[in-house]
Order: sequence, then structure tokens, then C-alpha cells
Amino acid sequence: MGNGKNQEDDYVLLRSDRRKNLRKQLLVLKVRGEDKAGVFFGYAKTVGRGGMFIASVNPKKAGEEFEISFKLGDLDIKCRCVVAWSREYDSLVKQEPGMGIKFLDLDEASKDAIEDWLNRQ
Repeated sequence: MGNGKNQEDDYVLLRSDRRKNLRKQLLVLKVRGEDKAGVFFGYAKTVGRGGMFIASVNPKKAGEEFEISFKLGDLDIKCRCVVAWSREYDSLVKQEPGMGIKFLDLDEASKDAIEDWLNRQ
């Protein structure tokens, strides 16, 4: 990170989520996306084996596709994804702006590795 933090400081566990597929609320640093407009970086607040929520003041529109890469512990994940939904900034709404993305071409082994990582947290 360049600020003296070690790898364990890259993640902050916030809470578990009760859904069919295991998801955890956490802060994942170093989320990198790339599309025809260029490269962008964001903060993933929720991650699961099928996708994640990325907090952003300029979320992409539903249906947009791009490539994403991020690191969970020793896992280096890279895949294509699609924006399932987005929420623009609204000062009257308590929820932060961002977008929910769905992984498109992530193989089952990587999904299992994400789930195993979540179970260990």
C-alpha cells in the first residue's frame, strides 16, 4: 500500500450477510476495472462468489461490461463482469452510491476459492 500497512490491513470485516450464497461485507482495496474508457479504481464493499458491490461516486450504468481485477489474500482474481444495478449519489439517501456487478467468466475453481476465503474470515 505504500503507507506502512501490511497485507492483513487491506481488509476490514464489517458484517456477515444472510443470503443463499455466502457474501461478506468487507472493504477490499485495489479493485481495478478496465473498459474502453480506460482504467478505474474503486472500493468493493461486499464480495461473494457471484459478484460484488463497488462504491463509486460515478457508477457505471446497468448492462455495461468491463474487466475487473482484485486480490483477496493470496488470490489474484481477474474476470469480465457486468453491472447488474447502479445507484447514483443522492444526498437524501443514506446508502452510498455505487454499482452491483456480476462476474461473467469466473471459473468455478475461482468462485470456490473466493468462498473458501470468505469462510476463513
